[in-house]
Amino acid sequence: RPYVDYLVSEQNVKNIFVNGTTGEGLSLSIQERKQLAEEWVRQGKDKLDHVIVHVGALSLPESQDLARHAAAIGASGIAVIAPFFFKPTNKDELVAFLQKVASEASGVPFYYYHIPPLTGVKIRVEELLDGIREQIPTFQGVKFSDTDLLDLAQCINKNESEQFAFLYGVDEQLLGALAVGANGAVGSTYNYLGRKTNLMLQAFAKPDHALAQKYQFLIGEFLNFVIKLGKLYTALVPSYILKCRLNAPEILLLLYPQNFLPERFHNEKLLLMQFPELIAAGSSKGADQASLDRTHSHFLPSAAKRASKL
Repeated sequence: RPYVDYLVSEQNVKNIFVNGTTGEGLSLSIQERKQLAEEWVRQGKDKLDHVIVHVGALSLPESQDLARHAAAIGASGIAVIAPFFFKPTNKDELVAFLQKVASEASGVPFYYYHIPPLTGVKIRVEELLDGIREQIPTFQGVKFSDTDLLDLAQCINKNESEQFAFLYGVDEQLLGALAVGANGAVGSTYNYLGRKTNLMLQAFAKPDHALAQKYQFLIGEFLNFVIKLGKLYTALVPSYILKCRLNAPEILLLLYPQNFLPERFHNEKLLLMQFPELIAAGSSKGADQASLDRTHSHFLPSAAKRASKL
């Protein structure tokens, strides 16, 4: 609950994308994913606008099970990633998989989670969307986590009448996505950079493009700096900035070197010196949350065109 309070009051983030990439959904057991989804829905009641649960899995029955569970607990929507071991090779195969999952949660808004850099599934979203609602009546939009802004722009241009939500997922390129019509964002940094990103959205909506560009450059510089510190530290940056306890990422638990903690404290000092205006957003309000102990992606509706239809 303190983490939810922090997101709402400190970062103006009121929408959560649970068990996605940042939340390590695909590294968790089915039971763990269900427990996290239940807790986010429970803790976010009356405080969060939307809790979208990612239910994608390599196994179709598991994905269907997660979809039924998300519907039963009252999730605002579900999202599905393309299976990425035995990959769909064309639009029809991918749509068939998505439809079989969506049908298990009838009435729940459905989102396709497009992230080809990780899945290797490079079926263009523009092609996927052609006639999609005939197959999936609950289809609501796309979490578009790719740098192909041409594909995104064509999706938006050709589907304006459908009022789909196009939620961009590459934080360092959000301003470019807004320029071609993205109406929201789901990213890995908004739990601690949400306030700055909201300022960028407000500047874009005015429009004050020079100010929006300034915020995007600042966020980009921060991400570039942190990434250079290495994956181990990058994964723990939210814990430092939020000043609340988040578990170490499961996928990296066995990789920590013996000298990691001394290096971490050194890198924290570097962060503070380099980006005081961003680090100052940290808060102690999220002190000790036991159940919400994993970083998740957070959805920011665009100030220019809010996706209130979610």
